[in-house]
Amino acid sequence: MTAPLFQSTLQSLPLLSRGKVRDIYALDADHLLMIATDRLSAFDVILPDPIPQKGKVLTQLANFWFERLAAIVPGQLAGIDPESVVKRAEREQVRGRAIVVKRLTPLPVEAVVRGYLSGSGWKDYRETGAVCGVQLPEGLTQGARLPQPIFTPATKAAIGEHDENISAAAAGAHCAAHLSAALYGTGKNGAQLLEEARRIALRLYAEASAHAAQRGIIIADTKFEFGIDAAGTLHLIDEALTPDSSRFWPADAYRARMPGSAPPSFDKQFVRDYLETLDWNKKAPGPRLPAAIIARTAEKYCEAFVRLTGKPAGALD
Repeated sequence: MTAPLFQSTLQSLPLLSRGKVRDIYALDADHLLMIATDRLSAFDVILPDPIPQKGKVLTQLANFWFERLAAIVPGQLAGIDPESVVKRAEREQVRGRAIVVKRLTPLPVEAVVRGYLSGSGWKDYRETGAVCGVQLPEGLTQGARLPQPIFTPATKAAIGEHDENISAAAAGAHCAAHLSAALYGTGKNGAQLLEEARRIALRLYAEASAHAAQRGIIIADTKFEFGIDAAGTLHLIDEALTPDSSRFWPADAYRARMPGSAPPSFDKQFVRDYLETLDWNKKAPGPRLPAAIIARTAEKYCEAFVRLTGKPAGALD
């Protein structure tokens, strides 16, 4: 196993940005190089300790889903080997954790789909009886399966700030306000694009949930991100159905859980639960993680990869 990568240091390509997890470099006018580091963010704060293999899990699991879901929506992958676009001495930084993607204009909202009531959705439901304006039946408990999956968009927060759940109508208006220039001449508007993203996100969730169920995993909720090309065609971008963007529950643990509770998960909820025991204001800098928490988190990410792809953990190297 290679050493964790907290931050890439490529010299062969210009750095465009560093996100919570990904470092993005410019390749040419039509392509970007995205490197998934081993950084971990929780409550929208980047923690100081990397999680070994995390970036490789995110990249290779997302690539698995991009291929599997391509019949529903095209993905961002450009089909170019990332090791071929950097210097030989830099290949270790991209091996197994980087992709070359098309340059696309991202939608300014996250397309969240929920099949179960947990996280911020549970909080909204307790306060209003609804999630992002979607009214739900009375009497639901934490972890409850919803009558049908719901689309609950959210704004994209800057690093250190928190995403905000919004209604579909507000998300449509947000897209309309931010994408007018990108959509000029395409015959589409932001509200139409948001509705198209909603339909596609629900289809992606249904397809992925059916596959995951066969592997003993419940996808409680997940976040998709979309971008558009010059013609206004939607593409699936960023990452998809990974432990960073989804809440994965073991099906057997879900059945055995106490009513009204959420089961342990194959994602960073494990770290969030640990952080909730600390006296921390959820602002940067985040606290250091004990070695046992780092190791267990890495195990959870790898187990999700193995279960969902059917590949051994050794395939990550």
